[in-house]
Amino acid sequence: MTVALVTGTSSGIGLATAAHLARQGQEVWAGVRNPATATDLQAAIEGDRLPIRVIRLDVDDPVSVQLAVDEVHETSGRIDVLVNNAGIGGGGSIEDVPVDWAQSLFETNYFGVVRMVQAVLPRMRQRRSGTIVNVSSIAGRLAIAGHGHYSAVKHALEAMSEALAQEVQRFDIRVAIVEPGVVVTPIFSKARRFADPDSPYFDHVRRLLLLYQKQMPHAAQPADVARVIHEAVTTDAPRLRWLVGDDARLLVAGRQRTSDEEYVAGGREMSEEEYLDELRRRYRFPW
Repeated sequence: MTVALVTGTSSGIGLATAAHLARQGQEVWAGVRNPATATDLQAAIEGDRLPIRVIRLDVDDPVSVQLAVDEVHETSGRIDVLVNNAGIGGGGSIEDVPVDWAQSLFETNYFGVVRMVQAVLPRMRQRRSGTIVNVSSIAGRLAIAGHGHYSAVKHALEAMSEALAQEVQRFDIRVAIVEPGVVVTPIFSKARRFADPDSPYFDHVRRLLLLYQKQMPHAAQPADVARVIHEAVTTDAPRLRWLVGDDARLLVAGRQRTSDEEYVAGGREMSEEEYLDELRRRYRFPW
């Protein structure tokens, strides 16, 4: 039986992934910062009698990371699959977001992943087997005004994952980057946004929220991401990147068709309807 460790499982993509992997017959360890408050996870486990073990795991804390990884190995003997999902969202313009908040974003979304990777790799290398899935975002493929720090951390995660994939290839360890577009998860309500209406950059944040609003009726669900993660882990034809959602595919294709100069010019002043027309033209959105 495959042993999988998933981080950030109290809700959203992490919860859906833990549940889906368990339903597919994997032994799942579900990492959460505080098991006592992971009520949705506990309800899913009890309701479907899923083979999921909940474990305390704070990716910001090196001691917590090592203790959790050691506990899984001591109990189950190995970790075959690591799914790095834990993360926080939010942001604003580059000038408006305090540096210490941007640092906290990197601490969890980037360095948290690095801690987990460094903790599991020695035993994976020894066994010459394992899969590491890093949950990124479409923001890891194109930087979006009003969301610059989040895009930056996801770009960093993608770069690290690409390098890591090369480094561990000779040890028969696979790395997969999962890149969802807009997904309906609690991260939207939990995210901290620096969106002062008096800011000279407020228009960019407003446009970003407008894009989310237009995409919500077409958004992917956490279960969609979970299914892609499972496919990335079990496929006989592994690849590095896995897009999730039609909007993710449209955004990547549109960015590839757009020159850097055209892309930057998208920050110009324009009406809401002009902005939406620009999006439809560039990315061929169906709305």
